[in-house]
Amino acid sequence: MKNNIIIIGSGFSSLAASCYLAKAGYNVTILEKNQTIGGRARQLKKNGFTFDIGPTWYWMPDVFERFFADFNKKPSDYYTLDKLSPAYSVYFGKNDLITIEDSLDKISETFEANEKGSSKSLDKFISNAKDNYDIAIKDLVYNPGVSPLELVSLTTITRLNQFLTNVKQDVRKLFKNDKLRKILEFPVLFLGAKPSNTPSFYNFMNYADFGLGTFHPKKGMYQVILAMENLAKELGVIINTNASVNKINVENEVAISVESNNVEYEADIILSGADYWHTETLLDEKYRQYSQKYWEKKVFAPSALLFYVGFDKKVKNVEHHTLFFDVDFDVHATAIYDKPQWPEDPLFYASFPSITDNSTAPKGKEAGIFLIPLAPGIEDTEDLRETYFNKIISRLENLTSQKVTEHILFKESFCVKDFEKDYNSFKGNAYGMANTLMQTAFLRPKLKSKKVKNLYFTGQLTVPGPGVPPSLISGKLVSELISKHH
Repeated sequence: MKNNIIIIGSGFSSLAASCYLAKAGYNVTILEKNQTIGGRARQLKKNGFTFDIGPTWYWMPDVFERFFADFNKKPSDYYTLDKLSPAYSVYFGKNDLITIEDSLDKISETFEANEKGSSKSLDKFISNAKDNYDIAIKDLVYNPGVSPLELVSLTTITRLNQFLTNVKQDVRKLFKNDKLRKILEFPVLFLGAKPSNTPSFYNFMNYADFGLGTFHPKKGMYQVILAMENLAKELGVIINTNASVNKINVENEVAISVESNNVEYEADIILSGADYWHTETLLDEKYRQYSQKYWEKKVFAPSALLFYVGFDKKVKNVEHHTLFFDVDFDVHATAIYDKPQWPEDPLFYASFPSITDNSTAPKGKEAGIFLIPLAPGIEDTEDLRETYFNKIISRLENLTSQKVTEHILFKESFCVKDFEKDYNSFKGNAYGMANTLMQTAFLRPKLKSKKVKNLYFTGQLTVPGPGVPPSLISGKLVSELISKHH
């Protein structure tokens, strides 16, 4: 008889796991608390505009290809990818920007123009990053985080020192130009920690950036969620929305069912892709693996203040992805990681998908997504949101030499309270747990419960870590673990 599996949540990791488990012959039902699937990767549609609420960067296309190939499919069976050219721009001051093009050769020319001799340093740096990327993808990230021995191989032993130094040290040894340094330190922010706290090995994110490039799925990142939904349903997965789970029932230390909307769903196996901390609050206290003190001590990736803005005209002097690094990164980072508070002068990121995708805004208009990284758990009020919106729009206008305020048709915001409400996110974090040295691989929360049989976890608080590609991988890892034990 086939085992019945209940999956809590419908983000990337849950959808990936559902596909693998259904393919392996299990009866799979997903319970999603929100009206639409996708977890953090939902969409907002308003007045002819379409915004990705969550992830907007499509990096590491090989991970997506590998996922779909496991089902004899290709991403192109479901959605169309465009490689962005240029990939993104970074502002350092008024009319002072560096544009990162769509090939390593072009990027090398840009580096050389800003620092003589830096193209050779970049070649060395990216070559090492590519080697690390190959090792990470082939040997490391597809391990379930069960044992420290997973990190031990001939290739990783030769790179042991790269777990003892950090990305910031490496970048600053090779490059003198502060702008180039900031650009090279930027990709590891996707891992949720400061470059000074991220092991050197993780420079493989720079290869993902410069070597593989930045892509955009036509109609937005939500197309990937819809693709995975289609695949899951083809494989027989049942998906129920508006189905918030409020209890996991355990009998004789075995998970037996979940409760949602006064309905009890019996299950042979329960898998949660919801926030790990929240999932354990659904258990009686004696069955929780990690205490509140444990979670409080961990380094969490930032939360974020996001704005989704409709403009009645095209915005000038920006790219699809535009970063605003015209203020001191270290000061902002201190406000996130060391002394949690609202940053006085925040770095921010803006995405204008309608520059390359006319499906995201009416003709002649622009869709803008703005993100300010914040410390999780800080105060979140409408007044603060409005204050910071005015700050970043004023800076956008000044840095790009244009007026846009009077051309705003509407704006919607999303911040700490919304991450808590919509995703049951610990302290309203946006990206999960940071990938610092002491929170890597087997040192992260486990995929399999140590206290409750038949209870499993997946997603960005467990292995491999934060980000969309790691979430796909997490779904595969937990499905393999379930198949191994059941």
